[in-house]
Amino acid sequence: MTSAPHWIRDDAALAALCERCQTLPFIALDTEFMRVDTFYPKAGLIQIGDGEKAYLVDPLCIGDWTPFAALLEDPAVVKVLHACSEDLEVLLRLTGSLPQPLYDTQLAAAYLGLAHSMGYSRLVAEVLKIDIPKDETRSDWLQRPLTPLQERYAAADVTYLVDVYHYLNARLDDQRRTWLLEDGAELVANLRRISDPWEAYRDVKLAWRLSRQQLAVLRVLCHWREVSARERDQPRNHVLRERSLWPLARFQPTDKQALARIDDMHPRTVRQDGDTLLALIAEGAATPADQWPELQAEPLPHEASSLLKTLRAIGERDAEALGMAPELMLRKKVLEALLLTGWPDGDYQLPANLRGWRRERFGQALLDHLQAQRTPPAPLEDTP
Repeated sequence: MTSAPHWIRDDAALAALCERCQTLPFIALDTEFMRVDTFYPKAGLIQIGDGEKAYLVDPLCIGDWTPFAALLEDPAVVKVLHACSEDLEVLLRLTGSLPQPLYDTQLAAAYLGLAHSMGYSRLVAEVLKIDIPKDETRSDWLQRPLTPLQERYAAADVTYLVDVYHYLNARLDDQRRTWLLEDGAELVANLRRISDPWEAYRDVKLAWRLSRQQLAVLRVLCHWREVSARERDQPRNHVLRERSLWPLARFQPTDKQALARIDDMHPRTVRQDGDTLLALIAEGAATPADQWPELQAEPLPHEASSLLKTLRAIGERDAEALGMAPELMLRKKVLEALLLTGWPDGDYQLPANLRGWRRERFGQALLDHLQAQRTPPAPLEDTP
């Protein structure tokens, strides 16, 4: 793709492009967006590469995303992106759809033993020996018209992504390609699991140090914070700072003076939402005991670190044998969740976040190792 990028600025042109792309085996995708003081990303550009041209879709001009949503969901067309978690948010917000099958070139590189979490520019330099300028990474993608430099930068993202895809895909065997696409499906599934605002309290640091009654207060506060952030389209910390959540649930102030003394409480929050926060605290505090959340599990103690290390080595040995980045195998959060099911010597269960090929490949080996740790050595027999 060496020609100038082609702009898509109306619904008919987008529909025609999507119809043509649905005849292809794959397309390269990227997005440019702004997310300075909003909850949701604001799309500034969608880039599509088909192996011949780079197309720049202007989301400020498109009214009907239906053909693009159909292309994203077409199982016959592989969607190639790089480190795409935020791109997925943009696409879901615009179209209500997510790409499948999803081929993430950052993960593909790791499956081939290249560095884990490699940035796009570095990967292009590594496999194509081309240096991409980074000058426009943080430019204003909502301005119109875009500068010629912005256009070239945006087009290059999908131009080289096509070449990177060809390079990586030619070196992946069938098994690793299957695992890679499974990881892509997992990324999509995770985003489709719209987080329940009533469950947001579980992610608060130090929540395990609160009583069940205090957790009831924390649950109400976190629910309100999450819903308000979405409704106002503001970052969560603009609604209520995260560091204020735990002391609010712990000390449960009953007036604005006490509210203002809470750690990291912004004066604007007290003025704007003080009455609401006090009412929420009172509501949570009055929750009947039979509706209180269960106590949160304590973090693993320091003495569990050696066992975590040995469990991680199970995946690392497999990665070394396969020539893959070890970070792809058994992630720390998975192993911590596993140990929390039975620490220190209980009946361990595979956690829900160990899924897919990793569960099949490592699940029993992990349980066997933990069982061996629990089993005392057989006593020596007396000899005559």
